[in-house]
Amino acid sequence: MKISSFPVADLKEQTLKKVQELEKRLREETGEEIVLIAYKHEKTSQED
Repeated sequence: MKISSFPVADLKEQTLKKVQELEKRLREETGEEIVLIAYKHEKTSQED
């Protein structure tokens, strides 16, 4: 069984601003409240 861990990514301020800008554009395009969440993939000891 493969088990993956996905902790929240620790983004630098400049990268976070890019994500927020993309959220804003998506909200404007769709008329929906869009929230993007950044996770980083970490392999566990049980994963190849």
